[in-house]
Amino acid sequence: MFIQTHILDGKYLDSVKLMLISKELRKLSGVTEAVAITATVENKDILEATGMLTAEFQNATPGAIYIAVHADLADDAKQAINTAMDWIEHGIPGEHRANSQKTARSLSGALDALPEAKLALISVAGKYAAREAMKALEAGLHVMLFSDNVSLEQELSLKQYAVTNGLLMMGPDCGTAIIDGVPLAFANVVRSGKIGMVSAAGTGLQAVSSEIHNLGGGISQAFGTGGRDGKAEIGGLMLLQCLDYLIQDNDTEVIVLIAKLPHQGVIDQLLKRIQKTTKPVVINFLKQCSLPEYPNLYVTESLTQTAVQAYKLWKADATATPPELKAETTLPMPTSPLRKYLRGLYSGGTLCFEAQGLFAAATGITCESNAPIDAANTMADVWHSSGHSIIDVGADEFTVGRPHPMIDYSLRLKMLEAEAQHKDVAVLLFDVVLGYGAHSAPHLELIPVLKQIKRDTCIVMIASVIGTDLDPQNRMEVVTALRDAGAVVCTGNAEAVALAATVINYVSRNSQ
Repeated sequence: MFIQTHILDGKYLDSVKLMLISKELRKLSGVTEAVAITATVENKDILEATGMLTAEFQNATPGAIYIAVHADLADDAKQAINTAMDWIEHGIPGEHRANSQKTARSLSGALDALPEAKLALISVAGKYAAREAMKALEAGLHVMLFSDNVSLEQELSLKQYAVTNGLLMMGPDCGTAIIDGVPLAFANVVRSGKIGMVSAAGTGLQAVSSEIHNLGGGISQAFGTGGRDGKAEIGGLMLLQCLDYLIQDNDTEVIVLIAKLPHQGVIDQLLKRIQKTTKPVVINFLKQCSLPEYPNLYVTESLTQTAVQAYKLWKADATATPPELKAETTLPMPTSPLRKYLRGLYSGGTLCFEAQGLFAAATGITCESNAPIDAANTMADVWHSSGHSIIDVGADEFTVGRPHPMIDYSLRLKMLEAEAQHKDVAVLLFDVVLGYGAHSAPHLELIPVLKQIKRDTCIVMIASVIGTDLDPQNRMEVVTALRDAGAVVCTGNAEAVALAATVINYVSRNSQ
């Protein structure tokens, strides 16, 4: 194995461009791994965890572009570096460029080109993110901040300014929202309707908004807040502001609130507002908790239950759980007595978190994870799972120099193949999230791997497909293709986890 590196000073490329270069480098002949990334303290820690850190990076000027290539031959590694430099200067061959659209190199330039704009979606390197977000707020724009690596102090300052000036400050690390019917970032195409959402959990918002649509309901607004909004340091400023908006909004009849269990002080403030409105409010804190009984407060334990409850409250004559949400009647079981463990590989962080809780409730088994509900269950090595585990493949340690796994399936495909090699794995559990920003045809990536696993093993493969028939990917085509490839396919995460638990409980009973 040969390692070749290069440091490029005085050049800036955004993270998306660097991810594309990393992805294309990995396709080159002889290259086994590659990364193009900005030299920052945060990226240093991630590179170290993934084995891509070298002395060159340690000595790099902060903000420089770092390129590292692992290849079978020295010539392949050197050629890959030269290719990367050419792409940086001249672009990747065949790369799409939207020449018909106006472009701007600054916020002020963008406002000059689009003076009627009301919202800025910002995705820049973390060290610039707070500054750019404040510029947008000061210009009177609502902000959706996709970037992460923003300090809690900066987040608090941004949100305090936004609240004072009647603006939205969604984020940092806000991956999805639907504002006035427009999907932003990773979002699904849903019909407009009377159910409003505020969520500090990105794929939680996607899952619930999609299921509401699939049930026949619609969304008035779906606000993202960023996952840290419920922390004591932030005080739930956006959760509270967005809840206030939905309470006062004449186009919203039912409210959905999703977050990982917020700080008690934030919960108390949310409950005060809920108690004062007559609108029904459905809460999912992704963890069992005790809340007071108000006549308009409904607490749910799964994202599917959240969607169904909201739909029933909006449509008073709604029937019980629609057929689409019922589990498949036939479920294969492993034929080998050695197979007894669950391995979950999720692209959605919220779905990964939910899966851990639901699986533990159904089986009494606690899974290890890189994003555990309880820190005591943190995996020792995210690259080598053992026992029962549920992994968030969208976490930082997996996305260094790579697009998010909703966009690029290559790493997760390798992980599925690797897990299938273990003789003790009984169930492979994974999600497929559709919508804007996600892979345009995920089933085409998954089919060969699923068919190979089906052919070579008796592992039960269970997938949850999150999305709607209006999404660019054609949801039913994806569902049908995955089923034809040998997977058990569900339209909700709770259903998928329940089926996985059924298999594990069956295996446990028969191994005693």
